[in-house]
Formats: sequence, C-alpha cells, structure tokens
Amino acid sequence: MTSRAGTAPSIVWLRRDLRLADQAALLAAAQEGPVIPVYVLDDETPRNFRMGAASRWWLHHSLACLDRQLRGIGSRLILRRGKCHEELAAIRRETGARTVHALHHYEPWWRNAESAVAKTFRLHLHDGNYLAPPGSILTGSGSPYKIYTPFWNALRERMPPAPPTPEPTSLEAPEVWPRSDNLEDWGLIPATPDWASGFREEWTPGEVGACERLQDFAGRAGGYANFRNLPSDDCTSRLSPHLHFGEMSPATVWQSVADAGGSVEVFLGELGWRDYAQTVIIQFPEYGSRNAREAYDSLNWQTDRVSLLAWQQGRTGYPIVDAGMRELWHTGWMHNRVRMIAASFLVKHLLIDWREGERWFWDTLVDADYGSNAVNWQWTAGTGVDSNMFVRIMAPLTQSPKFDAADYIRRWVPELAHLSDRDIHDPAVPPTGYPAKIVDHAAARARALAAHDRMKHG
Repeated sequence: MTSRAGTAPSIVWLRRDLRLADQAALLAAAQEGPVIPVYVLDDETPRNFRMGAASRWWLHHSLACLDRQLRGIGSRLILRRGKCHEELAAIRRETGARTVHALHHYEPWWRNAESAVAKTFRLHLHDGNYLAPPGSILTGSGSPYKIYTPFWNALRERMPPAPPTPEPTSLEAPEVWPRSDNLEDWGLIPATPDWASGFREEWTPGEVGACERLQDFAGRAGGYANFRNLPSDDCTSRLSPHLHFGEMSPATVWQSVADAGGSVEVFLGELGWRDYAQTVIIQFPEYGSRNAREAYDSLNWQTDRVSLLAWQQGRTGYPIVDAGMRELWHTGWMHNRVRMIAASFLVKHLLIDWREGERWFWDTLVDADYGSNAVNWQWTAGTGVDSNMFVRIMAPLTQSPKFDAADYIRRWVPELAHLSDRDIHDPAVPPTGYPAKIVDHAAARARALAAHDRMKHG
C-alpha cells in the first residue's frame, strides 16, 4: 500500500517486540498513516550488556522472519546499526518522520535510550511486553513490591489481560524508504567455527515459530506442575526465548493456556515471574551487576579460573551439572530445574561469584534476559531482595535421582550412557574420558557455610 501524498510517516521503533500481532506500537502508528518499521542494532548503549552470541544468532533469524511478514503486508523492515537516537534522527532527516511509536522497555539502557529519542521526536510508548505495565502493581502503601508472592497475588487479581489484537493485514508505505543495512552484513550468525548447528535443530525463531511452539504446549499446559522438574522428559513450554524477543505477547500466551485446567496456574505464575523481574530492575537498575544485599560484598568469593572453566565446559565430575552445561552450549537452552542445580553448584560448591555465572548465561542462553537472569542468579546466591538463603545448599547428587535425570544425563554426557539408572548420577569410578569430581560435596558445603559465617560475623 502506498502512502497518501504529503503525509509524514511514523517510525515504529522495534527492540524486544518483534511481532505483528498484539503489537500496540505498530497498531497506533498504522492508524496515523504511513509506517516505517525500524530495528537498530545498538551495541554501544547497553555497554557491558550488549547482546551475547546466542542472542545474536536468535536475533538474526527473528529479524529475517519479521521482514518476510512485513513484506507480505506491503511493508519492510529497516535495519540500522549504531546508537538508537542517532540512527532514528538520521531516518527523520531522510523521510521527514517526526513521531516514534515503541513499546516500553525497562532495562536501564533502554530507558536512557528512550529519554534520548524523546529529545528529537514525539515519542509514544505503549505497553504490551508484560501482563501488566511494570511499576503499576503496588502495595497498599503505594510502593513497588520486592517479594514475589505478594506481587503475584496482586497481579493475579488484575488478570486476565486484555484480549490480544490481531496482526494488521496491510501497512501504508512511506513516500520514501530510508536506507537499510543488509542483515547478512551484521555478522550475527557464526561462520568459523559454526557452533550453532544444535541451535538450528532445536529452534525456529520468529513469530511463526513462536505460534507453533505455543500451539504445541497449549494441549499439555494443564499438566505443567507434573513434568516441569523432570529434565529427562522435558515437556516445558520453551516459550521463554520467544517471549524475550517479543515474538508473541504474554497476553497471547495467557489467553491460549489459562483454561487448560489442572496445574496451569503454576505455569501462569511463571509468566508472573517475568513481570516481577521487571519490577525489581525498575527499583534496582544495577541488579545485574550489584548485590542487592550489600553484606555479600564482603563474602570471600574464590577466583578459581580452572574450576570456572570446568563448570562452563561441563567437566565438573557431577553428571547432572555437566549435562546441563553441555545442553546449554549445544542448544542455547537449559532445563529450568537443571539451571538451578548448575547455578547453585557454581555459587556454593565452587564459591564463585554469581556474576561470573550471570555473564556466562548472558552469552550462551537464547533467552538471556536482563531482569530474569539477574533476579534468578541473585535468588540462587542469596544476595537478592527476594532470594533463597545462602545456607540452603542444593545437593546435585540428591537432586539428580530425585528428578529422574538418568536419560537426560545419557543424552548430554555420552561417556556415562552405559551406566545403570542407579549408578549414572554418581559413578563410583569415573569411566575413561569423564573427569573426577573437581570438589567434594561435603568439603564444598563446609567451605561455603564457613565463608558465609565469616561474612555474617565479620
């Protein structure tokens, strides 16, 4: 569809909202006239939190999918690289656009970018990436919640979310399209070496893949609580990367599964956890790099690079931990129960600062999300505003048989595949090619408790 002569176009500034359906910014812009959908790859504004390698692989394919969808309705995706406010200002000079529509983002760097864009444009920010606008769920005294359970109870009272809006069937094109980068030139996907073969086998990024994944999960959502902790029979939704990149709205997910019955409420609570994480980072913008409980600044973390590398490579001698870390490297994903076990092992068995794990997950997870990643790591480490106690130390050799992880270990640690269900969780004699334990569980537990005691009592 061509534009009406003389009508200034509006820019739809896309970030983690790469979809057409239930896209409030796109809908608002389309109602005003011509639309220029724009994605800016900004590696400067986030500084230390520029997208990791796994996220960049996902982004490439998600952007390609979105461009195909836009071309199907008479539009296209404009790609630029640089600081967002500078690239959008350049597009204004090329096209005469004076209005920008975008969805609210709450990471500290995106809030800074929004302020910069607002100096040049009429910036209209819309909701849609969360069940409720982050910051809108308040205590009786009018302050944001810090603890998840009362937050979820209050959010639950606001549900269900508004019904999702359909995707547009056409978009009015501007008289002049601005210059666009070539996606292939961005180098987001690996070439030498190509480490993403497992990603391609596991994932279909983009709105189309997200809808397929949701459809697959919706029929079994009612049994979520029964299987969410069983890595050998992983029937979880695997929607988190699609939600992170905004390839579908949480309202769409809610409306698709809420009536599934059974234990679907447990899954809905996981959607609520996403909202909770945003509430936390609004209050504590540096949550991804600073302990919420300052006492832990003095904990005697170990600078053991050898053990850190063994953890990253899945060579700790603890089968459930190693299986999870290898799954992560191969697929960009790790089962949620195993994430907790692997994270606890790093922080408490190895006594390595949680931020080392957070950085590794940031680079290797396809669903790496600033709020969720930081909140989950600080929960595990005991350093967060709402967290597990540090002195509660997860025992991987107990967790593994408890959650029936034998087949999961066989898949990801083939050196152990020949062992029985009884022996595979803790081989008495490590088979050839598999490492001995890098730390003894009892000794590691004692060391962690002693370090916590010294921190607590000075």
